[in-house]
Amino acid sequence: MSDGESLTERERRVLEAVIETYIATAEPAGSHTVARRSALGISPTAIRSTMGELETKGYLFHPHASAGRIPTDRAYRLYVDAMVQRTPPGAEAREHLEVELSASLSSDDLLARAAQVLGILTHELGVAVAPALEAIVLDRVDLVPVSTDRLLLVLNLRSGTVRSIFIRLRGILNRLEVDEVQRVLNERLGGLALREIRATFVDRLRDATASPDVGELLDIILAEGDGLFDIPEARESVLLGSASVLIEQPEFSSTEQMRSLLTLTERSGLLREALAERKRDGLTVTIGGEHLEPGLAGFTLVTTTYRRGRAMGVIGVLGPTRMPYDKIVGLVEHTGRLIEGLIQ
Repeated sequence: MSDGESLTERERRVLEAVIETYIATAEPAGSHTVARRSALGISPTAIRSTMGELETKGYLFHPHASAGRIPTDRAYRLYVDAMVQRTPPGAEAREHLEVELSASLSSDDLLARAAQVLGILTHELGVAVAPALEAIVLDRVDLVPVSTDRLLLVLNLRSGTVRSIFIRLRGILNRLEVDEVQRVLNERLGGLALREIRATFVDRLRDATASPDVGELLDIILAEGDGLFDIPEARESVLLGSASVLIEQPEFSSTEQMRSLLTLTERSGLLREALAERKRDGLTVTIGGEHLEPGLAGFTLVTTTYRRGRAMGVIGVLGPTRMPYDKIVGLVEHTGRLIEGLIQ
């Protein structure tokens, strides 16, 4: 039996009320508070009894005997999957996002702004991962003579990115040879992702060197090897908004909790791996102990993907498991769609 199916209708209603009370107050939810804040139509005594049943089933816990209850990761998972009503962002939030993102000067600036603004609007830590250029397709290669013995190799990527590499020749430049080598490169490498070119570069060009029309130029390019396509910035980088918005959250009021947050923001590799797992179409919500990395056990990641050509990036927020999922999911999804429209 899957999560939630073993709960009665009353248990589901009380659980939803407890979760929303705790999200709103950041205090363990007592039966009287739940009764006052919700429209359950049952007495605090009945609510307290139902909360006890929910604790037995693993959906609630209480920090000490006299305290109210706090939702577990299991409760949040059921809430996200079956209870929460996604709220689309309001007009003011949409306008804020559109104004800030439309002013971006580059794709990197766009993502940095998106992470920052999304963090401010949600009061969580905005996170973004740019698409790895290695997954982006090579549109064409241009060989541009710049002197009698120097050549500019221009990689035009389908994302709109251009990379140029100077090649020094051993002798005088032959324009017919340059044109033929350019034709061979485009015929054999055009339309392939950079990572595929790097893996098969020599094999794809080896037999072309037998042609007298390509002369020494293709040999020189082959000698450079797949290093011509080894773009340092091609690897995914994690962009973070300001962590100061999280400092105001009650979860980070203690020195130990604050230290765990700062450690997390400094370990970009950990976040990169966690976000790389989200390279799947659409929205992903990973809650607390569902993370493979123990350092993320106290956090929720809400992310969505966006596309840049055939490559895929990630935008979202990181925060404590106590977050207003209804509003945050709507904002994250809207931001992903906005980025995708602008980045194309």
